[in-house]
Amino acid sequence: MPFLRWGHDEVDPEAVRYIAAWNAPGEFIAQFPNLEILFSVGAGIDQLPLADLPPQVRVVRMVEQGIITGMAEYVAMACLALHRDLPFFISEQRAGRWSYRHTRLASESRVGIMGLGELGRAALEILKPLGFPLSGWSRSPREIAGVTCFAGEAGFDAFLAQADILVCLLPLTDETRGILCRETFARMPAGSAVVNAGRGGHLVAEDLVEALASGQLRAAMLDVTAPEPLPEGHVFYSHPAIFLTPHVAAETRHETAGNVLADNIERLLAGEPLLGEVDRSRGY
Repeated sequence: MPFLRWGHDEVDPEAVRYIAAWNAPGEFIAQFPNLEILFSVGAGIDQLPLADLPPQVRVVRMVEQGIITGMAEYVAMACLALHRDLPFFISEQRAGRWSYRHTRLASESRVGIMGLGELGRAALEILKPLGFPLSGWSRSPREIAGVTCFAGEAGFDAFLAQADILVCLLPLTDETRGILCRETFARMPAGSAVVNAGRGGHLVAEDLVEALASGQLRAAMLDVTAPEPLPEGHVFYSHPAIFLTPHVAAETRHETAGNVLADNIERLLAGEPLLGEVDRSRGY
């Protein structure tokens, strides 16, 4: 089975059965009448034109160890930075002030992870040895050793009420868009913190700034924004309580992603389930 690069190799659109891409607009996909599978080269699929895909085309997201490990490392860094109030101390340093603030042990800061797929579970595992009390929330019930799990709308408020640091690793769907909003922040403990490493569309920017100004939230760490990049002069760039990174929490690693893609093709030919196949009716 030949592997061809669009724009570099001569490609017969009718012969194409599988496409691996980050973004593939609907008009591009329409060129391939025999397409069977669209592989995302990233962990997310919200950038793909699901509504424009023929119903028979299967969609598979990248489940690659480099992405999983990178995200777990980022979450650990973010939780420790927020737990130890680094935004405050850095702001005071920039202002030339030697300011004291009481510190706590990890056992006194509760971390809640939204999204319990591969990325969420890896983040929980890397946090366990640090001593944080851990909880997780997902659409459907899960059981994870050492983690208090909540599910669905019925469990959302109780989950938020005990999250001193809230980490969003959810897929972006119609149901999760804007989930990091005024109502969500109000249900969290006063003075809590937020990490968004999911998608920029999860966060209502104005509500975050308002929650930080009121003291309902003390700090936030954001790896994703809407749009990306943020326009010049955006409040996030200079806000003293916001850590901002340019969508670098987890990256697809070329040296391992190719093997994952090849493994999935072998699974397909053997009639086995594909790793990372998306339920298109749910969007993840």
